[in-house]
Amino acid sequence: MNETEILALLQKYQNGSLSSEDEDKLDAWYLHKASNSSMQLNEYELEDSYQYLKSKLPLQQETKVISIWPRVAVAASIALLLGTGIFYFTKPKEQIIQVAAKQQEIAPGGNRGILTLSNGKQIILANISAKDTIAKEGEEVTIKMGANGVITYVINPDADTSKEDPNSFNTLSTPTGGQYNIVLADGTKVYLNTVSSIKYPTQFNSDQRVVELEGEAYFEVAKNKNKPFIVKSANQTIEVLGTHFNVHAYNNETVVKTTLLEGSVAVTYKNEKSVLKPGQQSSVSDNFTKIKIREVDTEATIAWKNGRFKFDNADLKTVMKQLERWYGIKVEYRGDVSDVRFNGGTFMNKNLSEVLKVLELSDIKFKVEGKTIIVYP
Repeated sequence: MNETEILALLQKYQNGSLSSEDEDKLDAWYLHKASNSSMQLNEYELEDSYQYLKSKLPLQQETKVISIWPRVAVAASIALLLGTGIFYFTKPKEQIIQVAAKQQEIAPGGNRGILTLSNGKQIILANISAKDTIAKEGEEVTIKMGANGVITYVINPDADTSKEDPNSFNTLSTPTGGQYNIVLADGTKVYLNTVSSIKYPTQFNSDQRVVELEGEAYFEVAKNKNKPFIVKSANQTIEVLGTHFNVHAYNNETVVKTTLLEGSVAVTYKNEKSVLKPGQQSSVSDNFTKIKIREVDTEATIAWKNGRFKFDNADLKTVMKQLERWYGIKVEYRGDVSDVRFNGGTFMNKNLSEVLKVLELSDIKFKVEGKTIIVYP
């Protein structure tokens, strides 16, 4: 039977005029389609589909629904959907209901990281349960995992730490959809965002505390007036004595942003140096002639550290870059979306579909094709 014939039989069912012979035809058609389908519905998906269609269609005889509708009218319709794409149920007054295949949810990221030791050994942190020691760097440094999943560096008080090993560097990195927190040997707390890495010495014995960052991190620097804390990212250098700040320095973005929450930082870019005040953000780029400084919503800047997406007049492509890194998706644009701005936000522990619903409130349309999101104005 073709689609027209199947549709006619389902319309007869709605009208209560489906004969026993027609029921047998539906049964036979369904069994044929189901046996040749590459996808099978489990009992929960079948029940979800049944409840959805039941709420949309004017069913008159509940006993008839129980016996034939879940097995034939719902499952058969989706079996047809799998073979031909879209199937329509016609209600009275020419109202159309479209039944679409259930889109697989894209889950959010989580606490995942990779620790690379000075000897090149890599430890996949997502596979480690909370325990005491996870590695050692010589006799001087013990690397521990706290109950909250934070990596901590502990200096052995009896070890000779007068000389710093120039090769004793570790690197913490996060994959797509991963974040991780670490406490360095000086007590500085670092919150590393997704698709980022930080290289640091296992102990700070020189007159400066120097780390190198790619991607994004939030720093709560332990105060030490005798040892400035230096963050190097791209062509920018940040110097602090003890403060809280965020650095956004992804190598696939042209602008490096430093946002100060507490204390003060000195940002140096090429031959220029600027000192930030709390609430200010500096932006540097090869496209700029000087360091740009502006007041910003600091809560929006570090929302990622607190498990939230928060947008402060953010443009669409900036927002979608965050989603690409957190959900491991690819974004394609169809049409001009340059003037679309977002305010507000949502939690990062939600599935992607829930986040897109929030963004759709700004009259943007999304189409999900596997792990590709197509954006329409």
